Amino acid sequence: MPFIDLNSDVGESFGNWTMGDDAAIFASVSSANVACGFHAGDPSTIRQTCKDAAAAGVTIGAHVGYRDLAGFGRRFVDCSASELADDVLYQLGALHALARSAGSEIKYVKPHGALYNTIVHHEVHAQAVVDAIKAFGEDLPVLLLPGSVALAKAEKAGLRGVAEAFADRNYTPDGTLVSRREANAVLHDPAAVTANMIRLATEGTLVAVDGSIIAMPADSICLHGDTAGAVAMAAAVRAGLESAGVSIKSFA
Repeated sequence: MPFIDLNSDVGESFGNWTMGDDAAIFASVSSANVACGFHAGDPSTIRQTCKDAAAAGVTIGAHVGYRDLAGFGRRFVDCSASELADDVLYQLGALHALARSAGSEIKYVKPHGALYNTIVHHEVHAQAVVDAIKAFGEDLPVLLLPGSVALAKAEKAGLRGVAEAFADRNYTPDGTLVSRREANAVLHDPAAVTANMIRLATEGTLVAVDGSIIAMPADSICLHGDTAGAVAMAAAVRAGLESAGVSIKSFA
């Protein structure tokens, strides 16, 4: 039976400000991209998220980002390679401690937001992220966009690069994500999203924003926890995949 991973961004609440329903989405996903405090999340939120993920049997990954709490990590930060590598390593260390306190551990890394998009093409920042993961010492797999510079650098460094697709985002015909500045960047129809993800898991293709069919090799599907209706969307995608004979299992 074919299988695929479902991942979601979680642990992004901060103090009295709530983002998403992490405990509910754990019923559908197999991997949790837990914020590490630089783009979102505070220590208590992160620790509780790790506890909830562990209790649900969901694999924990480090959702590292630029040091941009005010911008939710969605703004490019023009820092040096060494500063970025140290920032990523710092985030890995913080989540490592909080995950262990919850009886679990980090199993993979996924860059967040602007960092994720930047290292699709930015050689210096891509290498910095890879260097930080290597310095952490666990040779963790890293979730990245297919065809990205970072994916190639990760594999060259001996890390397992895992390609992912986004269930709730529109794609351009060249396989990149439609910018969030565009009105149609985010998808909200569970039926359409589910059909597209079944196509991805069974055929390795997606329907792009212009209706064209594009190749999209991926071992993991991301469902953003902060998207409106995320919990229902995740449940619909999981149910649809399982009905199509695709099992859900973490890649890590």
